[in-house]
Amino acid sequence: MRIQLPEKVHKIIETLETAGYEAYAVGGCVRDSILGRKPDDWDITTSAKPGEIKNLFPRTVDTGIKHGTVTVLLAGEGFEVTTYRIDGEYEDGRHPNEVTFTANLREDLRRRDFTINAMAYNDRSGLVDIYGGISDMENQVIRCVGNAGERFGEDALRMLRAVRFSAQLGYRIDEITGEAIKKLAFNLQKISAERIQTELVKLATSPHPDYLRIAYELGITAQVLPEFDLCMETPQRHKHHCYNVGEHILHSMLGVQPDKVLRLGMLFHDIGKPQTLTVDPDGTTHNKKHPFEGEKITRKAMRRLKFDNDTIDQVTKLVLYHDYDIAPTQAGVRRAMNRMGENIFAMIFTVRRADISAQSDYMREEKLAKVAYIEKLYQEILTRRDAVTLKDLAVSGSDLIAEGMQPGREIGETLAALLDKVLEDPDLNTREILLKLSKEL
Repeated sequence: MRIQLPEKVHKIIETLETAGYEAYAVGGCVRDSILGRKPDDWDITTSAKPGEIKNLFPRTVDTGIKHGTVTVLLAGEGFEVTTYRIDGEYEDGRHPNEVTFTANLREDLRRRDFTINAMAYNDRSGLVDIYGGISDMENQVIRCVGNAGERFGEDALRMLRAVRFSAQLGYRIDEITGEAIKKLAFNLQKISAERIQTELVKLATSPHPDYLRIAYELGITAQVLPEFDLCMETPQRHKHHCYNVGEHILHSMLGVQPDKVLRLGMLFHDIGKPQTLTVDPDGTTHNKKHPFEGEKITRKAMRRLKFDNDTIDQVTKLVLYHDYDIAPTQAGVRRAMNRMGENIFAMIFTVRRADISAQSDYMREEKLAKVAYIEKLYQEILTRRDAVTLKDLAVSGSDLIAEGMQPGREIGETLAALLDKVLEDPDLNTREILLKLSKEL
């Protein structure tokens, strides 16, 4: 099997080999190349020690020299080159206390997480697949290298990574690997929120975001997103629904494109339903005002997972407004745009369609028709460039002051009142009319 190495990667490997060392492209870049995908980055493993690597290349960065990693810079592009190593004990569930450099490629590959990530390649030796990565790719299975318990004991995040790779590739998780995850999932508590967040986002934006179900079944979400577990255990016995809350969420995630904000919006959109569950005497369930509860739960969960403020703001607004009753009139749509913000409003149609697609067939066509009609009104508003925010008004605070109004609270209240009139009738948005109205208010 031949892999087309990028020119710079080939040059690094050739330089190391010419100096008498072994060197290979290794890990995910090899896996992705075999799958016909373009690797995000290229990692190189070598028998050369860090100091020896640095002596061979004019520009390097000591990325993780304690663990044998040097970044080689070629024409402004960086490539991580790591010495073959054997890892010592992992006391923190993430980093080995010490590493021992080795001249044996087999030993280096043995410490890696999954067989599909434990393959190496260079043009001289071809593919080195000691642990059955190709076989597992053919069988579409995620399997640990060696003892699964040992691999997860070294780095607990590998358990979440197993599900993430499963979701990205559409592979199943090997039974022994899965059983080890069930036993050791509690160790995910040792992992930083930032690392967990990264894996959750990759899972959520994968071709199979619904594989979060696997994370639930293996006990992973109980450790990293317990709010979702409650949803998987909350029924929806109502004519508008055909799944429990968690399954509805998973099906809705499949209904939006793999955009981080949209996928997270669907993940959290009904997260407030367990807390708002009521049951009628006949067993019918309701979840009144769940978007308000969901917004609070989402904000708390996303802060715990160390999401950035902009992402939190967008996702929590999608949760808050996913079920908002938009009046199907021009004025109603303008008011909704003003309330939500134009960026969020533009996403609401995708969110609504995904939500409806994950419900029962009851009134589905009517619901979708209403969404389509409101979107038509929205497009007309955009075409006409109707004013929907204060900055769209034909007058500003400065104009009002120039007309004799005193600076202060009254300015803001007047502008808000003018906008309210313009939202109802966009033809009022002229400087002359608004200045006249400001004096009548």
